[in-house]
This record gives sequence, structure tokens and C-alpha cells, in this order.
Amino acid sequence: NFVIQAKADCYFTNGTEKVHFLVRFIFNLEEYLHFDSDLGMFVALTELGEPDADQWNKRLDLLEMSRAAVNMVCRQKYKLGAPFIVERNVPPEVTVYPERTPLLQQHNLLLCSVTGFYPRDISVKWFRNGQEERSGVMSTGLVRNGDWTFQTTVMLEMIPELGDIYSCLVEHPGLLRPVSVAW
Repeated sequence: NFVIQAKADCYFTNGTEKVHFLVRFIFNLEEYLHFDSDLGMFVALTELGEPDADQWNKRLDLLEMSRAAVNMVCRQKYKLGAPFIVERNVPPEVTVYPERTPLLQQHNLLLCSVTGFYPRDISVKWFRNGQEERSGVMSTGLVRNGDWTFQTTVMLEMIPELGDIYSCLVEHPGLLRPVSVAW
């Protein structure tokens, strides 16, 4: 028993300004050959791939078709997908709450829950009385929701004092302006 796979990838820089098309050929989980659009030819990666690379690089029709895939496949798919992926902006929902019922002079954790946003680029900062708090800040990191959106929770260790105002500031491409939620 054996498994042969072919995997095609398009890599984009600056939209479609620079496109790199790569087709990988894999035998039993080992890549043995690939077509690289930057080189315009097939490249053997193992001894197994040498006969195919030699033979396929002599076929001008196959080389021309593979080179044309940058425009016919990659740039075309980019145009179709861009409105749904590249240009998609879903603003986050922001909620601030304490881990436990807050008591003055008692250690607690404030959580800033930021959910349902796309793309993944996001900035979440904590402020106390208008000054950014950098120490005692922890994050869950980005979590994929499985529906093309993300979530994260950024926590702040704090000891509340009378008159303190804590706020979570969120910046994201889906927001017209940063959102600040006070606690």
C-alpha cells in the first residue's frame, strides 16, 4: 500500500502583485518533487523525483500550463475569494468583567473578552485611571472559533482601590474607531 498526493499552493504578496505557485508531489508522506513558479520548472527533491522532473521539464506544453497557473489559478481564485476573505471585516464584541466579586484592597483579575472578530489582527490594552497597564497583563492568545472568526481574553491582575477606573481598549480593522469598555 502507498499514498501519492499532489498539493497546490498559491502564496500572495501585496495582493496579487507577487504570486508564487507551488505544486508539491508527495509519496508516502515524503515530498519528492515540486513545480516552482519562481523557477518555472519542476525540481526533484529526492532520487525518486529525478526521472519525473527530467521528463516533465522536457514537455514544453506541461511547463507552459504550469507557468500559466499563476494567472489562471492563483490570481483568478484570489479575485473570487478576496471579497469573502481579504476584504472581510467583522468587528469584535468586547465585554469586561471581574473574575470574582470585587472587594476593595483585594487581589482580583479583570477579564476583557473580545469575541467574534475577523481578521485576526487585533490590539487589546488595559488602562487604569487613563494610564496603560503593562505589568500583570496576560492573554489566552488568539483562539479560532471555527466560523472564520477569532476570540481572545486579555486579563489584568489588579487590586481595586476606591475611585479607580479600569478600561479595556480594543483596536481592530472592523471598527471605525477604537472601542473602550470601562469597569
